Amino acid sequence: MRVTAIIAAGGRGHRLGAAEPKQLLAVAGRAILERSVSTFLLHPSVDEVVVALPQELVENPPAYLRADEAAGARHAKPLRVVAGGARRQDSVANAFRAAASTSDVIVIHDAARPFASADLIARTIAAAAESGAALAAVQARDTVKQGRGQFVGATLPRDTIFLAQTPQAFRRSVLADALALADDVTDEAALAERAGHPVQIVEGEASNIKITTAEDLPIAEAIAKFSDRKTLPARTGRAGTGYDLHRLVAGRPLVLGGVTIPSDVGALGHSDADVVCHAVTDAILGAVGQGDIGRHFPDSDPRWKDASSVDLLARAVEMIAELGFEVGNVDVTVVLEKPKIRDHVESMRTILARVLKIDLARVSIKGKTNEGVDAVGRGEAIAAHAIALIRAR
Repeated sequence: MRVTAIIAAGGRGHRLGAAEPKQLLAVAGRAILERSVSTFLLHPSVDEVVVALPQELVENPPAYLRADEAAGARHAKPLRVVAGGARRQDSVANAFRAAASTSDVIVIHDAARPFASADLIARTIAAAAESGAALAAVQARDTVKQGRGQFVGATLPRDTIFLAQTPQAFRRSVLADALALADDVTDEAALAERAGHPVQIVEGEASNIKITTAEDLPIAEAIAKFSDRKTLPARTGRAGTGYDLHRLVAGRPLVLGGVTIPSDVGALGHSDADVVCHAVTDAILGAVGQGDIGRHFPDSDPRWKDASSVDLLARAVEMIAELGFEVGNVDVTVVLEKPKIRDHVESMRTILARVLKIDLARVSIKGKTNEGVDAVGRGEAIAAHAIALIRAR
């Protein structure tokens, strides 16, 4: 399932009364917009992000939104900006038109809600994939009164009252139906309802506040500081391990650590099957709890067909940098009967050091045989083990 995230940031936030669009204001040292966008760029279920901005920001976007080659490498997934419209649904419609035509689910999020958790995003996407449309919402906690002038007109049963949030997610066809309506509404779920589609409620989060007025900023600061403390890298560092194995076949190049080694056989795989880079990638991703190489660069995705594993490793390095980490050192053991790799180790170390952005002395690569035992020992396969130490930047 392919997922596009749309960040609705086309407004200017006049109610907050700031001199610049509120999404550019910093909360605990980071722009509100940067926090929201980064949450989706780093989410494993999201394949691309489209941000709807005021026209003047499209022409000169902040550095964290620049969709150039460097940004693409940093985020390891497409990031585009489009101009917003006069209304919220106009901004979303512009972003929808820019989304990949292959996307199955579109998830929409207000830039002014910078604290949505990864779990909430995942649950909303899953509900939309199942039901067609879903929104995060919290049930009313207080007794709800309906006003009539200055007096109470009715008391509403609070167990039927939900306060809508974002993210809101839709199957592509459902959102297309919704955006075809010209009605003025405050969210896409309302359009989907009017288009005749049921919308599933996903339990929202009290911390997923929308920053609307100046009174919201102190609350946002408190939430940001608490949230950031929970996600700060361990000061003592983290360790991760990686392992990769590929069959050896004739007619394939043998690529190890970005170096093509003379050989009668090479590793069989969807990418260039570089077991050194794959094992190191798994080690650094695992150290920060981001899964493995298959989660981010699946062999079911044609984008990674014959991809350079050095490039995939570079993308993983930038991903952990987004989380506030850097590589300390790596140690790799290659298990291969033949050919011997000793003459190529220094070239491999040099490439890895450059990609990992560390000194050469912090990269170790060793070659071992399997003494004729199992498929590796019979020369039918190659394997690599890696360990990486990751530390706070």
